[in-house]
Amino acid sequence: MLRIAPRPRRAAQVAVAALAALVALVSPAAAQRTLTVAPGSALPTVTAALAQARDGDRIVVTAGTYREPMLVVDHRVELVGEGSPVLDGESKRQIMAIAANGVTVRGFTFRNVGVAMTQDLAALKVAGARDCRIEDNRIENAFFGIYLERAEDCVVRNNVLVARKRDESNSGNGIHLYSARHVTITGNRVVGHRDGIYLEFTRHSVVTDNTSEGNLRYGLHFMYSDSCRYEQNTFRENLAGVAVMYTKEVAMIGNRFEHNWGSASYGLLLKEVYDVRLERNQFTRNTVGLVADGAERLQAVGNRFADNGWAVRLMASTQEANFEGNDFSGNTFDVATNSRDLGGNRFHGNWWAEYQGYDLDRDGRGDVPHRPVRLFSLIVERNEPSMILLRSFFVGLLDVAERVLPALTPEALVDDAPRMRPVS
Repeated sequence: MLRIAPRPRRAAQVAVAALAALVALVSPAAAQRTLTVAPGSALPTVTAALAQARDGDRIVVTAGTYREPMLVVDHRVELVGEGSPVLDGESKRQIMAIAANGVTVRGFTFRNVGVAMTQDLAALKVAGARDCRIEDNRIENAFFGIYLERAEDCVVRNNVLVARKRDESNSGNGIHLYSARHVTITGNRVVGHRDGIYLEFTRHSVVTDNTSEGNLRYGLHFMYSDSCRYEQNTFRENLAGVAVMYTKEVAMIGNRFEHNWGSASYGLLLKEVYDVRLERNQFTRNTVGLVADGAERLQAVGNRFADNGWAVRLMASTQEANFEGNDFSGNTFDVATNSRDLGGNRFHGNWWAEYQGYDLDRDGRGDVPHRPVRLFSLIVERNEPSMILLRSFFVGLLDVAERVLPALTPEALVDDAPRMRPVS
């Protein structure tokens, strides 16, 4: 019988199809299993399920309380809690450590992490891994909550972290990043930790839509963390507010800094930072809204400062700051400074509720420049107890005299085109 060899193109197509079928058989999706953990079942513990798990498996943990040694996740698995199962550290240990890429942890309650002075024990720690997802969990009474160390491309989303520590010495941070890259922290609520959210040596990360309140120190604290963005967050009733230190190329947009009261409290501290953008933020009812100490090339545009003690404290170390299109109302002092040499700092086109000028040409800008630094604020800078005279007739006379004959307030600190109506 005469046999005809298949055409080369047909043979190639057959080979490709066979290879695709082989890949499908061995692919993670085809090999994925679901392991179910339930008390009294063949898999009564999470530890047992992790011991059997392979890359790509899904581990479903049913409702209940699980008290186990620290859980080590060293395969690419999806851990899902049904009915919010509780993983209890019994106030003795860290609860979970993730050492594999591509791990997802969702739907658990982590409770009672141990406290240690020499170790950063956490409810959940990711170390040296990437592409992890920590979502929709609740963390109660933790030392550190969610801790990412040398992690990349991870997402921390929609978690609730609540601690009730009384002092900083036995409290860790809620969400803690160290030497991380390309991390997204979004939709979380953090209450009662040392710092709500803490970043150190972290790059190219985004913190958005979080609420950090009632923490023992800072709502947000980051150092040496360049090229990051912080958007639409609320920082409320924290002891000291938010601190940004030793960092460059930071954008803070649409955040709320609220009700941070105390002798050393502020909404936002900028300390030794470069190229920071503050846009459309709200600073409301803080002892000090914004402290700029060593902030170079700061761009503050479209922010609202309302009902603060001091809206802005501009230290002599700040250079080339630009304040434009901001609203100032109801503050005891709109702007305070400790120097007459302002290093190229500029105020232009802001709205000042205290402005008493006029607009004859009706262009929306005042025809008379506005000097936002009150003479009395300079006196308070040098002698804090003089604040007791704030509402006195004497201070009123000082304000009037300085408006008529400005001689002692900084000559360069003036808004030459104040707006007649609020910007926002």
